[in-house]
Amino acid sequence: MPERNSRDKPSTREASRGLPGAPGGPEVSGVSGLPGMTGPPGADETDAERRRRRARFLRELAEARALRDRVQPRRAKAARLRHAMRMRTFRW
Repeated sequence: MPERNSRDKPSTREASRGLPGAPGGPEVSGVSGLPGMTGPPGADETDAERRRRRARFLRELAEARALRDRVQPRRAKAARLRHAMRMRTFRW
């Protein structure tokens, strides 16, 4: 049985999963390490790009919360009540 040195040759599963840094995976920027952020390392992003990315993230976060509230109504109700109690006891 031939010996396989796994350190020299990465598995094909890593490439097919799309892991950053894996051969065939998504391109990763040297600045942030985020997929899809291409560019030379050290390139400064503009404020508009950063705000656009942040707005997209916040939209997706709100969408995920809304989905969680729809599929787990009891947990959503408990979270609403906890938030209301926090706001009621907060000193303005």
